[in-house]
Amino acid sequence: MAKTIQLLTARCGKIRPDSVADYIAHDGFSALKKAMNMDPMQIINEVIDAKLLGRGGASYPAGKKWKQLYEIEGDPKYIVCNADEGEPGTFKDMVLLEKDPLSIIEGMAIAGYVFNSHDGYIYIRGEYREIQKLFQAAIDNAVKANYLGDNIMGSNFSFHVHIVSGAGAYICGENSGLLNSIEAKTGRPRVKPPHLAEVGLYSKPTLVNNVESFASVPQIVNMGGKAFQELGVEDSGGTKLICLSGNVKRRGTFEIPIGGVTLRDIIFDPEFGGGIPDGKELKCYHLGGQSGPIGFPEQLDTRYDHTSLKKVGLSIGSGAVVVLDDTICMIDYLKKVSEFFIHESCGKCVPCREGNRQMYMILHKFATGLATEKDFERLERLSFTMSTASSCGLGQSACTALDSCLLHRREEFEAHINGICPVCLNSRKYGDQYAY
Repeated sequence: MAKTIQLLTARCGKIRPDSVADYIAHDGFSALKKAMNMDPMQIINEVIDAKLLGRGGASYPAGKKWKQLYEIEGDPKYIVCNADEGEPGTFKDMVLLEKDPLSIIEGMAIAGYVFNSHDGYIYIRGEYREIQKLFQAAIDNAVKANYLGDNIMGSNFSFHVHIVSGAGAYICGENSGLLNSIEAKTGRPRVKPPHLAEVGLYSKPTLVNNVESFASVPQIVNMGGKAFQELGVEDSGGTKLICLSGNVKRRGTFEIPIGGVTLRDIIFDPEFGGGIPDGKELKCYHLGGQSGPIGFPEQLDTRYDHTSLKKVGLSIGSGAVVVLDDTICMIDYLKKVSEFFIHESCGKCVPCREGNRQMYMILHKFATGLATEKDFERLERLSFTMSTASSCGLGQSACTALDSCLLHRREEFEAHINGICPVCLNSRKYGDQYAY
């Protein structure tokens, strides 16, 4: 029995991405037509019933977010799609942006109708230059066909979608930093509260959802929230796009029913990763990008849904699954994670700006055999400070991978104290003096 499913990806590779005619031939814009004959609160209730948890990484209930915005007074309200996708190992939004952009546009238009919004913005990461051109062509064609723009389908509803290009800053994937960037301000996170639903883009009430979340909305409207929920599990409905990379035989993007497979399936099943190549063994797997937790072989039989993963200290996050084999040194890998956060920190707050540098230096002591037992205490204290005192999710989650390894693989750190890490003994000399 197939463990993958094609719901959001049903049209991918079967239509010309910017063709409205092809899109309509595959049931496109039927949800928008249906939605425009529904009461806005009825649509919100369908999203609530769908148990759609945000697909950008935070997993906040989309229906709850929509209801909160609907109840906030203020005009205009803005619709914003976060297509920054800067999380390492994550490329699932790219599939939808590149192969079915009109589904995202339709989802944004339905949101526009619900909130009586006339303008939507999609913030596409700077590295997706060609995709931005394709997406603009899809917008232009939708306007020509009267599914976007003024007086959509002869109604009084008008909605316009504008593309904003990122410039390669990971921090702009954080929603408030993204809104600052759209406003041509420095891409740094805002202090909250007030929340974006109240004071968002241009200080107006704003809905911010991820690409995959918006692409799910037409499916929810067409099939009904309950039917969408039943594809997943009780507290998290629908399907999830996962992106598999690293030391596996088959890499790529797969769509699965939430809770329908285990981590073991994802890595070893021939329908997914197909196992570890070249006769190597699985060492670990990094879930949800650099800001996510690291899982280990003893957790492989956990089902891939939000609740099951949370019970064992893991999470779905962005949907990334990066697999590492037994030739990887855990400390070296954590150093690379730390380097990433040093590079991407906006520098706004001390816990993140300085904490990541200090973490790198302590990890380097372990890597070169110069650490002591005291350095465990320093790492743990530093992790606690960063996770509780940083201004935004970047600093707060920068130690998540480290925390996983300290909890489950402390012996690897101890091996470095004693200079007996087998991977490092074969690859370099201990005692190399260097600090970031």
